[in-house]
Amino acid sequence: NILGVYIKMTKHLIIPDTQVKYGLDFSYLRRIGQYIIDKKPDVVVHLGDFADMESLSSYDIGKKSFEGKRYIKDIESAKEAMQCLMSPLYEFNSRAKKNKEKQYKPRLVLCLGNHEQRIQRAVENDPKLEGLIKYADLPYDDWEVHDFLKPVFIDGISYCHYFPTGIMGRPATSASAMVSKLHMSCIAGHQQGKQVAYGKRPDGSTITCIIAGSCYEHDEMYLDHQSNNHFRGILLAHRVNNGCFDECFVSLDYLKERYGDS
Repeated sequence: NILGVYIKMTKHLIIPDTQVKYGLDFSYLRRIGQYIIDKKPDVVVHLGDFADMESLSSYDIGKKSFEGKRYIKDIESAKEAMQCLMSPLYEFNSRAKKNKEKQYKPRLVLCLGNHEQRIQRAVENDPKLEGLIKYADLPYDDWEVHDFLKPVFIDGISYCHYFPTGIMGRPATSASAMVSKLHMSCIAGHQQGKQVAYGKRPDGSTITCIIAGSCYEHDEMYLDHQSNNHFRGILLAHRVNNGCFDECFVSLDYLKERYGDS
């Protein structure tokens, strides 16, 4: 900078809700994994709801749609999907090790979402399930996992599945509400589509709040055609420093054009 002081800026890649479930094609996750290798962010953050855990949905229990849904299928699907996401990183580091080159080891952060929290709620509602189902069943061993609704602060940005506002603890429904209530740069998932809002600190630096909660190709059955027509993808936070950054949204359609079906 003009004072001759070096300021380290980092790059974050953020993955919104993937909500993986049995019977879906997870090729798009491998494309995201390849993009991570190409861009080599310092930090990769998953905003939560990696796994859908539909077998534990309280909304479906007792309905015809619940038949055939099983916990083990949810876990197996999550493992398959995580393998797709992580395989480009595993392959890159395997080649680097073989060639005696530097391996790429970003910080991997995962914020648990309300879909993963279904495991905890199920145990609380039926103590007989204690020890039979647990967070440890999920394939998150490579990740630094943070509890549901417990924010993690990285380079001045607060990450959480969603940010409760008001005395009822309901999720902030807009990025502008996050700016006015939280007074710092925050990135959340949970809500489909994308929203961006800006504010200013007293020193003139920028506050940026983002809600982006859809990183999957399937349509949700509970939404109509128009409601399913929303942004699906990831985002990059470039030049991150003390909560200031340049945001770049990357759609799943773009990643498919770039990497094809491989």
